[in-house]
Amino acid sequence: MTIKSVYMDPSIDPQTLLDIAIEEARTGLAEGGVPIGAALFDGKGNLLGRGRNRRVQENDPSVHGETDAFRKAGRQKSYRDTIMVTTLAPCWYCTGLIRQFGIGTVMVGESETFKGGVDSLRELGVEVNILKSQECIDLLAKFITDYPEIWNEDIGE
Repeated sequence: MTIKSVYMDPSIDPQTLLDIAIEEARTGLAEGGVPIGAALFDGKGNLLGRGRNRRVQENDPSVHGETDAFRKAGRQKSYRDTIMVTTLAPCWYCTGLIRQFGIGTVMVGESETFKGGVDSLRELGVEVNILKSQECIDLLAKFITDYPEIWNEDIGE
């Protein structure tokens, strides 16, 4: 899989980056949480921070995967050349974070379950790449079937 991005070294394998976010999602599920993971990288593919949705584990509705990864990355001089990789399309809250800090590229494992703010990010000039990962789709679909009440608290109906 090849992704063209002005902010990302073309030799980077997107699946390698997504695998880190998937690992976070699986850890979150094992902890009893929502299986959404994310990671923030620099344009050369160096990991800056990784995280997962911890709403359930920490009883904190603001700890989404993208925010957790972003916080763990620490302060950066600029976020324009960074790449946010997430297993699910960013919700409006996380879309706002990406917009606020000017993250240049977002890679999304899947956007079938939830489309989120993908169109809005593209309109703002953020490069958004949907990877259409069946692994991400299956992981979240099973969670929604097994735990609809938790899914519906935050993102669902």
